[in-house]
This record gives sequence, C-alpha cells and structure tokens, in this order.
Amino acid sequence: MSNNKVNKRQNMNNKSSKNTKKKPKKKMKMWKKILLVILLILLIAGGIFAYRVHRNGGGLSGMLATVVGHDEETRKQLGELQVLLMGVSTDQEGVALTDTIIVASYNPNTQKAVLLSIPRDSFTGKNTKRAVASDKINAIYNMTRNPKETVEAVKELTGLNLQYYAIVQTEALIELVDAIGPIEYYVPTNMNYDDTSQDLHIHFEEGLQEIDGQEAEELLRFRKNNDGTSFPEEYGDNDIGRMRNQREFITAVVEQTVKLENITKLGSILDIASRNLITNVDFNLLKDYLPYAVEFSTENLQTASLPGSVPDLRQTNGVSIFVVDEEETQQLVTELFYPEKLLEEGTTDGNTTNTASNTTDTNTTSTGSTANSDIKIEVLNGTSDGKVLQEVVNKLKAEGYNVSRTGTTTASKTVIANRKNVSTTTMNQLKEIVGTGTISDSSTGGSSSKVDVTIIIGKDYQ
Repeated sequence: MSNNKVNKRQNMNNKSSKNTKKKPKKKMKMWKKILLVILLILLIAGGIFAYRVHRNGGGLSGMLATVVGHDEETRKQLGELQVLLMGVSTDQEGVALTDTIIVASYNPNTQKAVLLSIPRDSFTGKNTKRAVASDKINAIYNMTRNPKETVEAVKELTGLNLQYYAIVQTEALIELVDAIGPIEYYVPTNMNYDDTSQDLHIHFEEGLQEIDGQEAEELLRFRKNNDGTSFPEEYGDNDIGRMRNQREFITAVVEQTVKLENITKLGSILDIASRNLITNVDFNLLKDYLPYAVEFSTENLQTASLPGSVPDLRQTNGVSIFVVDEEETQQLVTELFYPEKLLEEGTTDGNTTNTASNTTDTNTTSTGSTANSDIKIEVLNGTSDGKVLQEVVNKLKAEGYNVSRTGTTTASKTVIANRKNVSTTTMNQLKEIVGTGTISDSSTGGSSSKVDVTIIIGKDYQ
C-alpha cells in the first residue's frame, strides 16, 4: 500500500474521530440552552406571580388571592357578607328549635366583622297578652322547616336586609372544632348541669381550657347549673350570659381558624360545611372571601345582643318571652352595621375626638342644673374580663351617676360618647372617673337614645 493511501486513511480516521467527539459537545450546548430557557420562563412566571401578589396586597392574603385567580379589583367588588346563623341541636328527634340565632357579617375591605345575637325567646307575635310558645323566634324553623321564615322575622326585628342563612347542626360544630382544635378558651364560670332525658352532662371549671368538639356543644348549650345558679351577674345571667358565651367562643374559633397553621385545612373546613350545613350561601362565593379572611383580627370584631326586656309572666299569658326594644335596636344596628350614617348625622365612629377643652373640673357634680343622678349612663364592656365592667360601674355610682344599662361588645379603645348634649365639664369628669378614653360627640340635639352617655370600655383600660 502506498504512503499516500495510508495518509489518506489516517486523515479520514482522524476526521471521523473529531466528528465523533464534537457531537457530545453539541448535546451539552443544547441542554444548556434548554435549561436557560426553562430558568428564564420560571423567572418571568415568578416575576409575574410576585407582581400579582403585590398588586393583590402582598403577604399570605395576596398570595392566596393570586392563586385563586383574583386581581386587585376583586376585593373591591366584594361587598359585606351577612349570614344568619341558626344553631340546631339534633339530640331530640323531630325537634329543631333554633336556640342559637346570630347575625354574622364580614367586610373584606374594612376587615370589620359583627356578631349580633338574637335572643331565642324574642317575641314575633302581635299581642304579648296572648303570647304562646310558637310566637318565639326559635320556634319558627321548628314549625316550618323553612329557614327563610326565620330570616324574615330577623329582618323585621332589626331592619337588616339579610339574604343568606346557614343552619348549623350539632355534627358540624363538633367536626369543625375537632378539625382545627382543640380551641383554647376561657370558661367564664363553673358549669355543672345534668339532664338525663337528653343525655346532656356539662361539667367545666372556670378558667382557661382546651375545648374539643363534644365539649364545644356542651359549653354552648349551658344556661344554668343544677342548683339554679347561672353566669355571674356582671357577665349576664341565664340567656344573656348564654348568648355572650356563644359569641365569645365563636370569636375564639374564628381566631384559631385564621391562624397560619390552619390555612391548609380550609379545604376540609369547607367540606365539613358542605356536608353539615343547610344554607343558601354559594360555596364558590365563600371561596372568594377566604383569601382576605386570613388578614382578619378579632380586634376588629364587634359583638352585641338585641336590647329589650322580659315582661312579667302575668302580662304575657304565662309565657316567658323577650320583647325587643325597637328604638334601641335601630340605634344598635346603625352603630354596628351602618356607622357611616352616624357620621352623616354628626356622630363619630369612635376614632374622632371632641375638639372641646380637656380641662377637668373635679368640683363639678352637675350638668348645668342637672344632677349626676339624672344622667343616664350606658356601660358596654369591650374586654373579656367581667370584673372590669363592675369596677367601672362602681366608680360611676360612687360619684352619684345613674348607670341605667350595661352590656358587652368588643373594643380595643375606650370611648365615652355624648348622646344628648351633656356638658363638656361632665364629659371630662366622666373621663377622669374612668381613667382613660376618647371623648366623642355623638349628640345631634335630638337624639332618640334612651341614655345620655355611652361608655365603651376598651382593652386599653387599666
């Protein structure tokens, strides 16, 4: 073989070898390109997602809103959600009394919420002198099995334009509390009650407890002990205390539900609701509110009960009923649900102080010619400590003031509201007696309120 042929073969082999070595390099370059493209896509997608999260308010709420497809306009279009909650115990066959009735509202834009209890014995008939048990609001659903009838009755009592309802059965309460619990809750009093006919046994000691689902049902049904005693007077005895206990426990449940560690359980919570609730609320609507509910703080929750009285049995055909006070109810409903109306009328939302002088005249014991004893004062306890209410009431009475009404609410700041043009000197004296608070001018010169001053004790009270 000639040297030329040998050299050609070697050159061909070398070229073949070089070509073989180049192919892997091309593959490596292709993978790098693919990897770069993937990384670029991820960066762009992540940037877009982060931008949308930011536009949706940022944080966990913004992230959840973005995940479910919301934009920055979605929250603005969501109005205040109001639902009538009706608790029905299923332990007695054929009986469906709604002994727990609460108007619950939530506004995702203001992050304000309200729980308004409707006393179960609220009279819905025409003539109290001919009252029968079926005239009580808790009997309506039991007779008709139509929740809309109870909704209409509550609308009549409150003037609220309610559309949604939810019948909460015992099983739903137990499952919900077990799903997110146990619930840490301060039991307001010793509870010892036994009813063998219903196989109901309630036994709790006052103090901080961890409540599971079964215990939650027992806790919320408690009204009085075996010996006839009930909640402490300053807390609100019998049904008043029962309703307050229900609202405060619901507050604790809400507070625990929106904690970060329970966000992953929202799916199971909705599943529990769909299986156990009788409701006309579209669950897709609820899902729209959930991303913003994680921002909610119970500091922004107001709670109250419809005002009224329990007439003498001799005047109500021997039937125990609760007669709702129409004027005071309208005032309360306006304060809770339509505070903008108060502002339009020259009142305040509790954050605006009176521009009058804060100089206190400690020697003044009257408003013009009006004695302290003629000034009617309403004291609402916005703390969870019943002793605080009694302490403030005692201070006011020691100075000769007339405390005509007490109640409960939820408030972070103490407010002393002037309802009927009480003098600046007296308002300042009341502030000194309480020891803290913002004076607000809620008088219009023709207020229909039955009290002259409302003092809301906030959590800032020392």
